[in-house]
Amino acid sequence: MSLFSKIRFISHNMSNRYIFLGVLLLTIFLNSCGDQKNQLNIFTWSGYISDEIRKEFEKEFDVNVVIDIYGSNEDLHAKLSAGATGYDIIMPSDYMVSKMIKENLLAELNHDNIPNFKNISPMFISKYFDPENRYSVPYTFGTAGIAYDSSVISPAPDSWTVLWETQYKNRFSMLDDPRETPAVALKMLGYSLNTTDPEQLRQAKEKLIAQKPLVKQYKSEAEELLIAGDVILAHCWSGDAFRAAEKRPSIRYVIPKEGSSQFIDTVCIPKSAPHKELAEKFINYLLRPEVNAKITVFTKYGTCVPAAKEHLPEDLQKHKFIYPSKEVLESLEWIKDQGDFTQQYSRAWEEIKAK
Repeated sequence: MSLFSKIRFISHNMSNRYIFLGVLLLTIFLNSCGDQKNQLNIFTWSGYISDEIRKEFEKEFDVNVVIDIYGSNEDLHAKLSAGATGYDIIMPSDYMVSKMIKENLLAELNHDNIPNFKNISPMFISKYFDPENRYSVPYTFGTAGIAYDSSVISPAPDSWTVLWETQYKNRFSMLDDPRETPAVALKMLGYSLNTTDPEQLRQAKEKLIAQKPLVKQYKSEAEELLIAGDVILAHCWSGDAFRAAEKRPSIRYVIPKEGSSQFIDTVCIPKSAPHKELAEKFINYLLRPEVNAKITVFTKYGTCVPAAKEHLPEDLQKHKFIYPSKEVLESLEWIKDQGDFTQQYSRAWEEIKAK
Protein backbone atom coordinates (compact mmCIF):
# COMPACT_ATOMS: atom_id res chain seq x y z
CA MET A 1 0.00 0.00 0.00
CA SER A 2 1.38 3.39 -0.95
CA LEU A 3 2.04 6.03 1.64
CA PHE A 4 -0.87 8.08 0.23
CA SER A 5 -3.23 5.09 0.50
CA LYS A 6 -2.14 4.47 4.10
CA ILE A 7 -2.84 8.09 5.02
CA ARG A 8 -6.28 7.92 3.38
CA PHE A 9 -7.06 4.65 5.25
CA ILE A 10 -6.00 6.08 8.63
CA SER A 11 -7.87 9.33 8.02
CA HIS A 12 -11.01 7.43 6.97
CA ASN A 13 -10.97 5.28 10.12
CA MET A 14 -10.21 8.23 12.37
CA SER A 15 -13.14 10.11 10.80
CA ASN A 16 -15.45 7.17 11.42
CA ARG A 17 -14.32 6.99 15.04
CA TYR A 18 -14.88 10.71 15.54
CA ILE A 19 -18.28 10.48 13.87
CA PHE A 20 -19.20 7.49 16.08
CA LEU A 21 -17.95 9.31 19.18
CA GLY A 22 -19.89 12.42 18.22
CA VAL A 23 -23.10 10.45 17.67
CA LEU A 24 -22.59 8.63 20.98
CA LEU A 25 -22.09 11.86 22.91
CA LEU A 26 -25.09 13.47 21.20
CA THR A 27 -27.25 10.43 22.09
CA ILE A 28 -26.15 10.57 25.72
CA PHE A 29 -26.83 14.31 25.82
CA LEU A 30 -30.31 13.96 24.28
CA ASN A 31 -31.20 11.08 26.59
CA SER A 32 -29.97 13.10 29.53
CA CYS A 33 -32.07 16.08 28.48
CA GLY A 34 -35.08 13.84 28.08
CA ASP A 35 -34.60 12.35 31.56
CA GLN A 36 -34.27 15.81 33.11
CA LYS A 37 -37.34 17.08 31.28
CA ASN A 38 -39.40 14.25 32.76
CA GLN A 39 -38.02 14.51 36.27
CA LEU A 40 -39.64 16.33 39.19
CA ASN A 41 -37.20 17.36 41.94
CA ILE A 42 -38.73 17.83 45.39
CA PHE A 43 -37.11 19.35 48.49
CA THR A 44 -39.26 18.64 51.54
CA TRP A 45 -39.55 17.51 55.14
CA SER A 46 -38.89 13.93 56.18
CA GLY A 47 -42.05 11.82 56.06
CA TYR A 48 -44.06 14.22 53.88
CA ILE A 49 -44.41 12.29 50.62
CA SER A 50 -45.11 8.57 50.73
CA ASP A 51 -43.70 6.09 48.25
CA GLU A 52 -47.30 5.34 47.23
CA ILE A 53 -48.03 8.93 46.22
CA ARG A 54 -44.66 9.28 44.51
CA LYS A 55 -45.04 6.06 42.49
CA GLU A 56 -48.65 6.75 41.50
CA PHE A 57 -47.73 10.23 40.23
CA GLU A 58 -44.76 8.79 38.33
CA LYS A 59 -46.95 6.17 36.69
CA GLU A 60 -49.80 8.50 35.75
CA PHE A 61 -47.60 11.27 34.35
CA ASP A 62 -44.71 9.11 33.07
CA VAL A 63 -42.05 10.98 35.06
CA ASN A 64 -39.39 10.34 37.67
CA VAL A 65 -39.72 11.96 41.10
CA VAL A 66 -36.57 12.62 43.12
CA ILE A 67 -36.95 13.64 46.77
CA ASP A 68 -34.38 15.46 48.90
CA ILE A 69 -34.93 16.12 52.62
CA TYR A 70 -34.36 19.07 54.99
CA GLY A 71 -34.82 19.29 58.76
CA SER A 72 -35.98 22.87 59.29
CA ASN A 73 -37.33 25.90 57.45
CA GLU A 74 -34.01 27.60 58.08
CA ASP A 75 -32.12 24.75 56.37
CA LEU A 76 -34.40 25.11 53.34
CA HIS A 77 -33.95 28.88 53.26
CA ALA A 78 -30.18 28.69 53.66
CA LYS A 79 -29.82 26.33 50.71
CA LEU A 80 -32.06 28.32 48.37
CA SER A 81 -30.69 31.72 49.33
CA ALA A 82 -27.16 30.38 48.79
CA GLY A 83 -28.09 29.77 45.16
CA ALA A 84 -29.15 26.11 45.06
CA THR A 85 -31.06 25.38 41.86
CA GLY A 86 -32.77 22.39 40.32
CA TYR A 87 -35.64 22.00 42.79
CA ASP A 88 -39.16 22.12 41.37
CA ILE A 89 -41.17 21.75 44.60
CA ILE A 90 -40.46 22.95 48.13
CA MET A 91 -42.67 22.82 51.24
CA PRO A 92 -41.96 25.75 53.57
CA SER A 93 -44.05 26.61 56.62
CA ASP A 94 -46.19 29.73 56.69
CA TYR A 95 -43.69 32.23 58.14
CA MET A 96 -40.95 31.06 55.80
CA VAL A 97 -43.25 31.61 52.81
CA SER A 98 -43.58 35.28 53.69
CA LYS A 99 -39.80 35.58 54.07
CA MET A 100 -39.14 33.89 50.73
CA ILE A 101 -41.70 36.11 48.98
CA LYS A 102 -39.88 39.20 50.28
CA GLU A 103 -36.58 37.79 49.04
CA ASN A 104 -37.97 36.97 45.57
CA LEU A 105 -37.18 33.25 45.91
CA LEU A 106 -40.61 31.92 44.89
CA ALA A 107 -42.28 31.66 41.49
CA GLU A 108 -45.79 33.02 41.04
CA LEU A 109 -48.23 30.15 40.51
CA ASN A 110 -50.38 29.81 37.41
CA HIS A 111 -53.71 28.87 39.00
CA ASP A 112 -55.07 27.86 35.58
CA ASN A 113 -52.82 24.82 35.96
CA ILE A 114 -54.12 24.12 39.48
CA PRO A 115 -57.93 23.84 39.10
CA ASN A 116 -58.13 21.65 42.21
CA PHE A 117 -57.23 24.70 44.29
CA LYS A 118 -61.01 25.08 44.62
CA ASN A 119 -60.98 21.99 46.89
CA ILE A 120 -59.13 23.82 49.69
CA SER A 121 -61.13 24.99 52.71
CA PRO A 122 -61.48 28.80 52.91
CA MET A 123 -60.05 28.66 56.44
CA PHE A 124 -56.62 27.81 55.00
CA ILE A 125 -56.41 30.32 52.15
CA SER A 126 -55.73 34.07 52.12
CA LYS A 127 -53.62 33.79 55.27
CA TYR A 128 -51.22 36.45 56.55
CA PHE A 129 -48.15 34.95 54.85
CA ASP A 130 -49.57 34.97 51.28
CA PRO A 131 -52.92 36.82 51.23
CA GLU A 132 -53.74 36.05 47.59
CA ASN A 133 -52.09 32.61 47.48
CA ARG A 134 -50.02 33.80 44.57
CA TYR A 135 -47.00 31.78 45.68
CA SER A 136 -48.20 29.00 47.97
CA VAL A 137 -50.78 26.24 48.30
CA PRO A 138 -51.70 24.83 51.75
CA TYR A 139 -50.49 21.24 52.14
CA THR A 140 -50.96 20.19 55.78
CA PHE A 141 -51.45 21.83 59.16
CA GLY A 142 -50.33 20.86 62.63
CA THR A 143 -49.00 21.91 66.02
CA ALA A 144 -45.93 21.52 68.22
CA GLY A 145 -46.28 19.89 71.63
CA ILE A 146 -44.99 17.09 73.84
CA ALA A 147 -45.00 13.40 72.94
CA TYR A 148 -44.58 11.06 75.90
CA ASP A 149 -44.55 7.35 76.65
CA SER A 150 -47.65 6.72 78.76
CA SER A 151 -46.30 3.34 79.92
CA VAL A 152 -43.56 5.20 81.79
CA ILE A 153 -45.01 8.66 82.51
CA SER A 154 -48.28 9.04 84.40
CA PRO A 155 -50.23 11.23 84.76
CA ALA A 156 -49.89 12.99 81.43
CA PRO A 157 -47.68 16.09 81.52
CA ASP A 158 -49.62 19.31 81.01
CA SER A 159 -46.86 21.94 81.11
CA TRP A 160 -43.62 22.72 79.33
CA THR A 161 -41.94 22.68 82.74
CA VAL A 162 -41.73 18.87 82.54
CA LEU A 163 -38.84 19.36 80.11
CA TRP A 164 -36.84 21.02 82.88
CA GLU A 165 -37.32 18.25 85.47
CA THR A 166 -34.02 16.60 86.43
CA GLN A 167 -35.62 13.14 86.73
CA TYR A 168 -35.88 13.09 82.92
CA LYS A 169 -32.23 13.94 82.29
CA ASN A 170 -31.04 12.34 79.02
CA ARG A 171 -34.52 10.90 78.47
CA PHE A 172 -36.03 13.63 76.27
CA SER A 173 -35.32 15.50 73.03
CA MET A 174 -35.99 19.01 71.82
CA LEU A 175 -36.62 20.19 68.26
CA ASP A 176 -33.48 21.32 66.48
CA ASP A 177 -35.14 24.53 65.37
CA PRO A 178 -34.20 28.19 66.02
CA ARG A 179 -37.82 29.34 66.31
CA GLU A 180 -39.72 26.37 67.74
CA THR A 181 -37.37 25.65 70.66
CA PRO A 182 -37.07 29.26 71.89
CA ALA A 183 -40.87 29.34 71.54
CA VAL A 184 -41.13 26.71 74.30
CA ALA A 185 -39.21 28.85 76.77
CA LEU A 186 -41.04 32.01 75.71
CA LYS A 187 -44.48 30.42 76.21
CA MET A 188 -43.39 28.97 79.55
CA LEU A 189 -42.35 32.46 80.65
CA GLY A 190 -45.72 33.86 79.56
CA TYR A 191 -44.43 35.68 76.47
CA SER A 192 -45.42 35.59 72.83
CA LEU A 193 -43.34 33.26 70.72
CA ASN A 194 -43.08 36.17 68.25
CA THR A 195 -41.60 38.59 70.75
CA THR A 196 -39.28 41.30 69.48
CA ASP A 197 -38.29 42.31 73.01
CA PRO A 198 -34.54 41.56 73.44
CA GLU A 199 -34.93 41.09 77.19
CA GLN A 200 -37.68 38.50 76.81
CA LEU A 201 -35.62 36.60 74.24
CA ARG A 202 -32.59 36.76 76.55
CA GLN A 203 -34.61 35.22 79.38
CA ALA A 204 -35.77 32.44 77.09
CA LYS A 205 -32.21 31.82 75.95
CA GLU A 206 -31.01 31.53 79.56
CA LYS A 207 -33.82 29.06 80.30
CA LEU A 208 -32.72 26.87 77.41
CA ILE A 209 -29.05 27.10 78.36
CA ALA A 210 -30.00 25.93 81.86
CA GLN A 211 -32.00 23.08 80.33
CA LYS A 212 -29.28 21.92 77.92
CA PRO A 213 -27.45 19.52 80.31
CA LEU A 214 -30.72 17.60 80.64
CA VAL A 215 -31.38 17.25 76.90
CA LYS A 216 -30.47 13.95 75.27
CA GLN A 217 -30.59 15.34 71.74
CA TYR A 218 -31.76 18.25 69.62
CA LYS A 219 -33.51 16.51 66.75
CA SER A 220 -36.31 17.52 64.41
CA GLU A 221 -37.20 13.90 63.50
CA ALA A 222 -38.35 12.84 66.98
CA GLU A 223 -40.40 9.98 65.57
CA GLU A 224 -37.32 7.76 65.32
CA LEU A 225 -36.26 8.39 68.92
CA LEU A 226 -39.74 7.70 70.29
CA ILE A 227 -40.20 4.45 68.37
CA ALA A 228 -36.78 3.16 69.44
CA GLY A 229 -37.46 4.08 73.06
CA ASP A 230 -34.37 6.29 73.12
CA VAL A 231 -36.50 9.01 74.72
CA ILE A 232 -39.69 8.93 76.78
CA LEU A 233 -40.48 12.60 76.16
CA ALA A 234 -40.04 14.68 73.04
CA HIS A 235 -40.72 18.24 72.06
CA CYS A 236 -42.00 17.53 68.57
CA TRP A 237 -44.45 18.27 65.81
CA SER A 238 -47.83 16.55 66.10
CA GLY A 239 -47.45 14.35 63.02
CA ASP A 240 -44.21 12.84 64.34
CA ALA A 241 -45.96 11.90 67.59
CA PHE A 242 -48.92 10.26 65.85
CA ARG A 243 -46.70 8.33 63.43
CA ALA A 244 -44.60 7.11 66.35
CA ALA A 245 -47.78 5.99 68.14
CA GLU A 246 -48.62 3.74 65.18
CA LYS A 247 -45.54 1.65 65.93
CA ARG A 248 -45.38 2.25 69.69
CA PRO A 249 -49.01 2.51 70.91
CA SER A 250 -48.06 3.82 74.36
CA ILE A 251 -46.97 7.15 72.81
CA ARG A 252 -49.36 10.02 73.55
CA TYR A 253 -49.36 13.73 72.63
CA VAL A 254 -50.32 16.86 74.54
CA ILE A 255 -50.32 20.59 73.89
CA PRO A 256 -49.14 22.22 77.14
CA LYS A 257 -51.43 24.60 79.00
CA GLU A 258 -49.11 27.56 78.38
CA GLY A 259 -49.84 27.24 74.65
CA SER A 260 -47.68 26.42 71.66
CA SER A 261 -47.21 26.98 67.94
CA GLN A 262 -49.44 26.04 65.04
CA PHE A 263 -48.43 25.95 61.40
CA ILE A 264 -49.53 25.44 57.84
CA ASP A 265 -46.97 23.76 55.62
CA THR A 266 -47.35 24.75 52.01
CA VAL A 267 -46.31 23.68 48.53
CA CYS A 268 -44.34 26.27 46.57
CA ILE A 269 -42.26 26.44 43.42
CA PRO A 270 -38.81 28.06 43.61
CA LYS A 271 -38.18 30.84 41.14
CA SER A 272 -35.32 28.81 39.68
CA ALA A 273 -37.46 25.67 39.12
CA PRO A 274 -36.58 24.01 35.80
CA HIS A 275 -39.96 22.25 35.43
CA LYS A 276 -42.60 24.71 36.59
CA GLU A 277 -45.55 23.29 34.63
CA LEU A 278 -44.80 19.77 35.84
CA ALA A 279 -44.58 21.14 39.38
CA GLU A 280 -48.04 22.71 38.99
CA LYS A 281 -49.39 19.36 37.77
CA PHE A 282 -48.00 17.78 40.92
CA ILE A 283 -49.63 20.42 43.14
CA ASN A 284 -52.94 19.88 41.38
CA TYR A 285 -52.54 16.12 41.86
CA LEU A 286 -51.99 16.57 45.62
CA LEU A 287 -55.28 18.46 45.87
CA ARG A 288 -57.41 15.59 44.62
CA PRO A 289 -59.50 14.54 47.67
CA GLU A 290 -58.54 10.87 47.45
CA VAL A 291 -54.83 11.74 47.14
CA ASN A 292 -55.00 14.37 49.86
CA ALA A 293 -56.54 11.80 52.22
CA LYS A 294 -53.52 9.58 51.63
CA ILE A 295 -51.32 12.49 52.69
CA THR A 296 -53.11 12.71 56.05
CA VAL A 297 -53.00 8.94 56.54
CA PHE A 298 -49.25 9.00 55.88
CA THR A 299 -48.17 12.22 57.62
CA LYS A 300 -50.80 12.30 60.40
CA TYR A 301 -51.24 16.05 59.86
CA GLY A 302 -54.58 17.69 59.18
CA THR A 303 -55.96 17.90 55.66
CA CYS A 304 -56.72 21.29 54.10
CA VAL A 305 -59.20 19.65 51.70
CA PRO A 306 -62.60 19.03 53.37
CA ALA A 307 -63.68 16.45 50.77
CA ALA A 308 -60.61 14.37 51.67
CA LYS A 309 -62.12 13.60 55.09
CA GLU A 310 -64.63 11.28 53.42
CA HIS A 311 -61.70 9.05 52.47
CA LEU A 312 -60.17 8.99 55.98
CA PRO A 313 -60.65 6.31 58.65
CA GLU A 314 -62.94 7.48 61.46
CA ASP A 315 -60.16 7.81 64.05
CA LEU A 316 -58.39 10.38 61.84
CA GLN A 317 -61.59 12.27 61.02
CA LYS A 318 -62.22 12.97 64.70
CA HIS A 319 -58.68 13.05 66.13
CA LYS A 320 -58.73 15.70 68.87
CA PHE A 321 -55.11 16.75 68.37
CA ILE A 322 -55.11 16.71 64.58
CA TYR A 323 -58.22 18.89 64.73
CA PRO A 324 -57.86 20.73 68.08
CA SER A 325 -60.78 22.16 70.03
CA LYS A 326 -61.56 25.87 69.94
CA GLU A 327 -60.11 26.23 73.44
CA VAL A 328 -56.80 24.70 72.42
CA LEU A 329 -56.68 26.73 69.19
CA GLU A 330 -56.97 29.92 71.21
CA SER A 331 -53.74 29.04 73.04
CA LEU A 332 -51.77 28.62 69.80
CA GLU A 333 -49.76 31.19 67.84
CA TRP A 334 -48.46 31.30 64.31
CA ILE A 335 -44.70 31.70 64.14
CA LYS A 336 -44.11 34.83 62.05
CA ASP A 337 -41.12 36.22 60.23
CA GLN A 338 -39.82 39.05 62.40
CA GLY A 339 -37.68 40.71 59.75
CA ASP A 340 -34.31 41.92 61.03
CA PHE A 341 -35.11 40.69 64.55
CA THR A 342 -35.03 37.12 63.21
CA GLN A 343 -31.23 37.40 63.31
CA GLN A 344 -31.46 37.73 67.08
CA TYR A 345 -33.38 34.44 67.26
CA SER A 346 -30.69 32.81 65.14
CA ARG A 347 -27.92 34.26 67.29
CA ALA A 348 -29.63 33.15 70.51
CA TRP A 349 -30.02 29.63 69.10
CA GLU A 350 -26.35 29.49 68.11
CA GLU A 351 -25.36 30.52 71.63
CA ILE A 352 -27.61 27.85 73.16
CA LYS A 353 -26.17 25.12 70.91
CA ALA A 354 -22.59 26.31 71.57
CA LYS A 355 -22.86 25.96 75.38
